[in-house]
Amino acid sequence: MRKRVTFILNPISGTEDKRSIGLLVERYLHTSTYDWEIIHTEYAGHATDIAKEKASNGVDIVAAIGGDGTINEVARALVHTDTTLAIIPCGSGNGLARHLKIPLDIKNALKVFDQGVVDTIDYGTANGLPFFCTCGIGFDAFVSLKFAEANKRGMLTYVEKALHEGLRYKPRLYEVCVDGVCADIEAYLITCGNASQYGNNAYITPLASVKDGFIDVTALEQMNLIEIPQVAFLLFNGNINKHSKVKTFKCKELKIKCVEETDIHFDGDPMGKVTELKIKAIEKGLHVLVPKKLKR
Repeated sequence: MRKRVTFILNPISGTEDKRSIGLLVERYLHTSTYDWEIIHTEYAGHATDIAKEKASNGVDIVAAIGGDGTINEVARALVHTDTTLAIIPCGSGNGLARHLKIPLDIKNALKVFDQGVVDTIDYGTANGLPFFCTCGIGFDAFVSLKFAEANKRGMLTYVEKALHEGLRYKPRLYEVCVDGVCADIEAYLITCGNASQYGNNAYITPLASVKDGFIDVTALEQMNLIEIPQVAFLLFNGNINKHSKVKTFKCKELKIKCVEETDIHFDGDPMGKVTELKIKAIEKGLHVLVPKKLKR
């Protein structure tokens, strides 16, 4: 039986030219197996509306063409449905695609439709809203806001914003309650990972698994100018959890409180300011098309 596929394309995500995607789909998606369409998003949240409609109509696969923000919009409409998420990574960081080993070029990502398998992964919620890669409070969310306001996309712009803002950003005092046990911590940021990285192979929660039923948490404590480049190096080689100023743990539920309103992000997109962030791990909630069966 032929399967129905809807591709949802965010035309403004990332830096890659997407004008040829329709031609690539025609070339690499087997029309004997799939009936397909491409729909362009027109406003923030449009991808969620489209995906919800397609899932309710029994479409087999909804494919997100874009970055982690677009993937979040699509995936949140597909949780606990029979519709499978596919990912064609075209964002600036592509954190979830990298974690799931999905090829970063469009041609090979399309080949996953015939060569891959459907697996079921966990996700997290932050104040009731789903996230699939990372969410956080503090400096990384502040940088996400500055990145979103920039005229240019890409890794260099993100690094530029991080370096520029990092010289002025001060750590904040948080009350952190882990599965009901509370303690105070002064930190630049607290990041929660369903998957292991922000994107661009920056492993902020390097031990995270999308199949273990837990959220991984990384807190960066106050550090001096010598320690900052050390942490940056460890971030990109997957060992940030080994630095003495970095605290990591796993949990099912997490509550973070801050006296002053602080920036938060879900899957890299800025989501405003809060004084309280409630995190919860949700097991086996999303069907995803991946190159091969995932390990726990």
